[in-house]
Formats: sequence, structure tokens, C-alpha cells
Amino acid sequence: MDKNTPYTPTRRLCDAARGRAVDRPPCICPGGMMNMINHDIMVQSGIYWPQAHFDAQSMAGMAAALRQAGGFENYGVPFCVTVEAEGMGARVDMGGENVEPHVVESPLASVEDVASLPPFDYTQGRAAAVLESIRLLKARGDGVPVIGNICGPVSAAGTLIDMAKLLVEFLKKPEESHRFMQSVAARLIPYARAQAEAGADAVCLSEPSGTGEILGLRLFRDFTVRYVNQVLDAIDVPVKLVHICGKLRSVYPALGEIHCDAISVDSVVNLAELRLHVPGKAVMGNVSTHALATMDRDKLRGLTQASIRAGADIVAPACGIPISTPLDNIRAMVSACQGE
Repeated sequence: MDKNTPYTPTRRLCDAARGRAVDRPPCICPGGMMNMINHDIMVQSGIYWPQAHFDAQSMAGMAAALRQAGGFENYGVPFCVTVEAEGMGARVDMGGENVEPHVVESPLASVEDVASLPPFDYTQGRAAAVLESIRLLKARGDGVPVIGNICGPVSAAGTLIDMAKLLVEFLKKPEESHRFMQSVAARLIPYARAQAEAGADAVCLSEPSGTGEILGLRLFRDFTVRYVNQVLDAIDVPVKLVHICGKLRSVYPALGEIHCDAISVDSVVNLAELRLHVPGKAVMGNVSTHALATMDRDKLRGLTQASIRAGADIVAPACGIPISTPLDNIRAMVSACQGE
């Protein structure tokens, strides 16, 4: 490619995720668990939570408003990680203007209750709004990548059963646990496929609970890697992103087995070290979200440039950003990637 040929944000993300030469790293925040919405953009757009969690026009409008204001170089929906849990029977508090939706009651007591797990009808409710918002954003035709989001299988399971109980049953009831996880993954796959069919340029699967710190290497490989791959292998989308929270050294031997294009990681992870364990995958991250919310623009530019020097192929926050994050700080992070 001629170095003077301009990239659209979509092309830049696709090339960076696939290890191709790019003019510079893209700067994205996928959405879902890695929410990118702040209060400033609500005020600027006149679109507020919780309405934007339910209504496709509001959801798409909010995502577009952030990009138009100089924010991250993508559209990402939804703005939370509770859509799947709600669709499978969990009770969700939808939060408010400054609070993200969160699960308040799990529907099941044990993996042995798998027969009571309801179907996930993604054509209804908030899941349907997410799919319609993807269609609306894709229809803009402006070269900005649309990223859909899926809650990882272990994390989804940990909202349907108390996570502490689930971990015990992973150890004590492995056969029943695998039957349960198969059922959860089977419900996530059609929703993930529907996001791709709606026009998503990428799908990001996030595991806030199915992590190395929580599971250890054996269970991480047996449950997180196995069922993440079941979901990823079942979808046809240009870019597959996976975010794993927390420290990763304990599971470095298994990370390369995940069938994704790029691994997104927390701020505690050394990117140069990580790269050695994920050959053939792009590395994504890992600007501290605490810094993004509290530091000044110059320090944020320095942190962003440090992530690039450390080996970030795709620059992103290390997790979902706090709702209090100043819009100017997001702009500073993006402009640092743009070399401005």
C-alpha cells in the first residue's frame, strides 16, 4: 500500500487486527463491557441513559455522537454487558444517567438447573434494539467500523448462577458444568451471528469473569478458551476481538489458543511480554481507564504513546471508561494515536 493512501477507520482496524502494515494504530473502544460513553456526550447529544439502552435510534445516535465529537474511531454497541443475562432470565437494574445496567438477581441456583435455562430470543427486547442500532450505524456508510459485543460464555454463566457457586461447581461437578456451558454458548451464538448479519465489522467478546486470576490455567483452558472458541468459530465477521480482564501471566500458555484476531488486555499487562505469547495475533490496549478519567491531556498523550511503543497494534482503554471521563481526555487519547 502507498504510504500516502488514506485509510478509512474500518480498513485501518481490519488491517491492524490482521497484522498488516498500517499508517498508524487505530484508537477504538469496542462497547459492551468496554463501554465508551461518558456524561459529556450525553449532554452534548441530548441522548441519555437509560433510554439509549432500550431504543435503537438513541443507541445509534449516542454512539455516532461520540465519534463525531472527536472520540474513538469506531461505533460500539451496546453500552453494557447485561443484554445476554437479561435475555436468559436474570433480573437487571437498568441503572440511570450515571449508572450502567447491572445484574441484581440470577435466575438459577446450580449448573444442574440447565433444563430451566430459557431460550434467548434476540429478536425481542434490548437485543433487538442492539441489532437495529448496528444496522442504523452501518447504513451511515462513513467508513467508521461498527463493533458489536458479546458477553463471554463464562461471564454470562456467572450472571445466571452466582459466580462463586459456579466456580465451585466447575471443580466439583465438571460434567454438569460442561453441559451448562454448552447450553450457554449455544444461546450466545445466534445473537453473535445476528450482529454480524446486521452489519458489524467486528465483534468483541469480553470475559470480565472468565479470567486467569479467577480460574487459573486449567479451568481457564477448560472453560474460557473452549467456550469462547465455540462462539468465535460459529460467527463470520471480518474482525474478532477478545478482551480478558486482569493479570494474565498464569494463563499465557493458553492465550494463543483463542481463535481471535486481537487480544485486548488490562492496564496491568505488559504488552511487550504479552506479544511473545500470542504469535500471529494483534495486541490491543491498554491505556488505564483511571488515568483516562482523572489525568490531564498531556499525561494521557504520554500514556497513549507509551502503549504504542510497548507494542499496541490497536490502542484502546484497558476496560470500560468511567462515565465521568472528560470528553477532552478521550480526544487527547485519539489525537495521540493520530500523531497530532
